[in-house]
Parts: sequence; C-alpha cells; structure tokens
Amino acid sequence: MPRAVWNDLVVAESDDTVLVEGNHYFPRAALRDDLIRESDTHTVCPWKGTASYYTLEHDGRTSADAVWYYPDPKPEAEMVRDRVAFWKDVRVVD
Repeated sequence: MPRAVWNDLVVAESDDTVLVEGNHYFPRAALRDDLIRESDTHTVCPWKGTASYYTLEHDGRTSADAVWYYPDPKPEAEMVRDRVAFWKDVRVVD
C-alpha cells in the first residue's frame, strides 16, 4: 500500500491512489490532519488548474508547502479532486 513518509512519520497511507504525471494522489481523508497547516501558496498548472498547499509540521520541524491539492480542478483533471500529492522531503513508498 502506498505511504507518504516525512521524517519517519507516515503522513498518508492508502491503497486508493491515482497516479498522475508520476505523482501519487492520495485521498484527502488519508492525510493526517494533525501534521498539516494551510499555506497561502498557490500555483497554476495549465491543465489541472490552481493548486493550493499545506505545510507539514511536527516536533519543531516544518516542510513548507510539501503537500499540494486542487480544490477545484479543471474538468480534464477531475481525477485529482479531493486528493493530495507530495514533494520536497516527503517520500512515497510502497
């Protein structure tokens, strides 16, 4: 089962991921709420739409904008709605 791991912590785990452009998109419900805080960062993907971000925080450590999601994806990217993906120092492992 795919897991997103940050600093030896499993931040998300699910056997229901969607692979898009090499990134596993986990169901939003699989993400640990106790490790995230909203970010003001937004980026735009030409075909998926505007991405929003979460920052990971735990035990005095942070990883800014390490989690992204598309709150209102474009129609052709509907498969990522209500899902999150990871980058920076978060590893996705099976």
